[in-house]
Amino acid sequence: MFKQIKLAAIAATVVAAAGVANAAEFKPAIVFDMGGKFDKSFNEAAFNGAEEFKKGSGIDYMEFEVTQVSQREQAMKRMAKKGATIIVAMGFAQASAVEKAAKANPDTKFTIIDMVVDLPNVQSIVFKEHEGSFLVGMAAALSSKTGKVGFVGGMDIPLIRKFALGYVEGAKYAKSGTEVFQNMTGTTPSAWNDPTKGGELARSQFDRGADVVFAAAGGTGIGVYQAAKDSGKFAIGVDSNQNYMHPGTMLTSMTKRVDVAVKEAFATAKAGTWQAGIKVLGLKEGGVGYAVDEHNKGVLSADVVAKLEKARADIISGKLKVTNYMSK
Repeated sequence: MFKQIKLAAIAATVVAAAGVANAAEFKPAIVFDMGGKFDKSFNEAAFNGAEEFKKGSGIDYMEFEVTQVSQREQAMKRMAKKGATIIVAMGFAQASAVEKAAKANPDTKFTIIDMVVDLPNVQSIVFKEHEGSFLVGMAAALSSKTGKVGFVGGMDIPLIRKFALGYVEGAKYAKSGTEVFQNMTGTTPSAWNDPTKGGELARSQFDRGADVVFAAAGGTGIGVYQAAKDSGKFAIGVDSNQNYMHPGTMLTSMTKRVDVAVKEAFATAKAGTWQAGIKVLGLKEGGVGYAVDEHNKGVLSADVVAKLEKARADIISGKLKVTNYMSK
């Protein structure tokens, strides 16, 4: 009997040790882009996804926050050298670094968010931001009392123009006479983290009569939301659910489930089901949407929500088409 117990104990120890070994062999990593992992928007959503994976699996991850362009490729090279199983790269601007690192490390998996890199060991995840932006554009127009709404973008790139076009189309679909003001923060990566400039742009749009402004600008949006609060106007958040930041003046947030994309990239790589290629996430896939919670349910009316839900169903069914700026 004692011998059986001893053998069982040894077997249990071997299984436990194997589990530890397998966990140790799986090494996920993530490279955050400009703006930092606590930008309360795009990068922070990615951070939250990585943290959810860590909490659920007990496996920690390597990370790096980019502050200079040259650091992207360097960070990926270091992570690959340290034995990273999968490296998630946040943002379109990391495409070149991913391409070089993936070619140099064919046995390492790479997932890039917001850009396509066509290599056998790269998974590219892109979102239909125009669909989510269409819905919050509707929300803005339907909630506006002046018939004028605004958009503040971060870096002036096609991706942000994609947000802007969807927003404009949604606003004009809801109310054809709606006027939409648009400003971009800048043409360099610093445009993602300039809340002072964001606040200035929002205030200028409020001065012109806008009473709702949508910010698709990373950390720059923080200034937009503060300006809305100070002016007694509405703001719309982006990527993460930012309704909590200023309850009462945050109309809603255009959610982009970067957190889910990161968590699933890690989880599928660990499970052995990760696949290279392109994944496109829109309303149908739950990749984009808008947020209703305890912080804005007194602001976003039930009538507006009903109209947004009807439009969501029509977009998913194909009855309602939203223009993708990238396809123009």
